[in-house]
Amino acid sequence: MEKQQVVVWDLGVRVFHWSLVALFTFSYLTGDELEELHAYSGYAIIGLLVFRFIWGFVGSEHARFADFVRGPREAIAYLKAMREGHPRRYLGHNPAGGAMIVMLLVGLSLLTFTGLMAYAEEGHGPLAGADVSLVSTAYADHDDDDEEDEDKGEKEDGFWEEVHEFMGNFMLVLIFLHVAGVVVSSRLHDEHLVKAMITGKKDVV
Repeated sequence: MEKQQVVVWDLGVRVFHWSLVALFTFSYLTGDELEELHAYSGYAIIGLLVFRFIWGFVGSEHARFADFVRGPREAIAYLKAMREGHPRRYLGHNPAGGAMIVMLLVGLSLLTFTGLMAYAEEGHGPLAGADVSLVSTAYADHDDDDEEDEDKGEKEDGFWEEVHEFMGNFMLVLIFLHVAGVVVSSRLHDEHLVKAMITGKKDVV
C-alpha cells in the first residue's frame, strides 16, 4: 500500500532554502578573491532573509515561525528524547530544528550586517560614506594627528573584517550541526528530509 503524502514545505520555503545554500557556498568561496561578486551575493542573501522573515508570518502553516519557534525547554526535551532514541515526530520542524533555524537566521543576519560594515569602511556599498565605526572609543587615548587617525582607520577596517570572517566560520559550525541533525532525524524517523525539502512532501504516519 502506497503511503499517503502531504505538502509540508511550500514553494517559498524550498526556493529560499536551496537558493541560500547556493549563495552561501558561493559567498564563502569568493570572499578573498572576487570581492565585487562576493558583495552582490551578500546582497542577494539579504534579500532572501527579508523574504524569509516576511514569509515566517504570512507563509503556509509549517513555514510560519508560530509553528516551530518554541521555548528552550521543549528543544532540550526533544534533544534528550533523540539521545534516548524515541523522539516525537513532527511534520514541520521539531523543537530542536526550529531553534537551529532561528540561530541560522540570526547568524546570517549578523554575517551580512558585518559584511556591509566592512564593505562600507572600504568606501563601497549602501553604507559607504556613513559613520559606521563602533570601536572608535577604543582609541580615545590616541593623539589626534593625521598619522594616528589613519592608523585608527586601518584598525577599524581590520576589526569589521575579522568579525565578518568569524561570523562566516561560525555559520559553518551551525550548518554542520544542522546537517547532523537532519541526518539523525532522518534515521530515527525513517524518512528522507533532504528529499522532503526538494519535493515539499512528507509521508503521513
